[in-house]
Amino acid sequence: MKFLKTMAAACLLLAAGGVSAQAGTTFDAVKAKGFVQCGVNLGLYGFSSPDDKGNWSGLDVDACRAVAAAVFGDASKVKFTPLSAQQRLPALQSGEIDLLARNTTWTLSRDTANGLNFTVPNYYDGQGFMVPTKLKVKSAKELDGATICVLPGTTTEQNLSDWFRANKLTFKPVVIEKNEELAAAFFSGRCDAYSSDASQLAGIRANEAPKPEDYVILPDLISKEPLTPVVRHADDQWADIVRWSQFAMIAGEEKGITSKNVDQMLTSLDPEVKRILGVTPGNGKALGLDEKWAYSILKQVGNYGESFELNVGKSSKLKLDRGLNALYSNGGLMYSPPFK
Repeated sequence: MKFLKTMAAACLLLAAGGVSAQAGTTFDAVKAKGFVQCGVNLGLYGFSSPDDKGNWSGLDVDACRAVAAAVFGDASKVKFTPLSAQQRLPALQSGEIDLLARNTTWTLSRDTANGLNFTVPNYYDGQGFMVPTKLKVKSAKELDGATICVLPGTTTEQNLSDWFRANKLTFKPVVIEKNEELAAAFFSGRCDAYSSDASQLAGIRANEAPKPEDYVILPDLISKEPLTPVVRHADDQWADIVRWSQFAMIAGEEKGITSKNVDQMLTSLDPEVKRILGVTPGNGKALGLDEKWAYSILKQVGNYGESFELNVGKSSKLKLDRGLNALYSNGGLMYSPPFK
């Protein structure tokens, strides 16, 4: 009996080791097929949406393109898989995609129970409410008994229940899986309010409302929503590459390196700039990448500030303030560890 127990334990250890070894092959698989398969939103302006020619753009799209630039030296070597909120985590778990960058909130349960690793937040958000201006609602606490449009299978749905219960209020949910159908329901008058991440509400109002001025986003934020690219567990090299690709964009902004001046910055005497751009070697080898990996990101995708400004900032239809997404030196939360 003791022998059988020992053999069973050994088999379990071997099985666990086999799973770990097999799971740690994303980088090799990506290199072999020649592109990164990235899961994104079905269509959310500012984060991930295609134009009429099928070209994708957005803050999450840039996160995917940055990884492609790091791995291949070519930001275009990425393919996009549009996913609903309910499809996104299973698609990553099953290996259908290599990376999920789909305005996905980092939570404890998602980080521990799903076999996934969250990397670095690329947008700090909070859940809010959009209402028709004609309702003359000024605060979320005036929504007692309201009918509220919400996506299923999201932290949004749970946050609503928690917040209304905590404030001793009631609401009636209207649950529809696809963003565009949910937005259509709200704009047709089926719901008194629409609840989602504030950035998503801004995108929906700017891009889908018949008359954006007829709707207002209330000032109340009822949650913390750190939106973060996600990879599978037990694949440390791939997680490091995704994580440091985001840090490269943040560090580029910290050091004033842009897509326009990156070539001139190659001659900088700043030791950190030299390490970021691969003039001083070592970081590329540590990640298993070419030493110019971060240079390629900054040249082809840009730094974080450039991506923010273009996709969701003042140069976009959303015209969002940096807020929490400003650099730490400007009162925000964006901060890169040292490149050494």
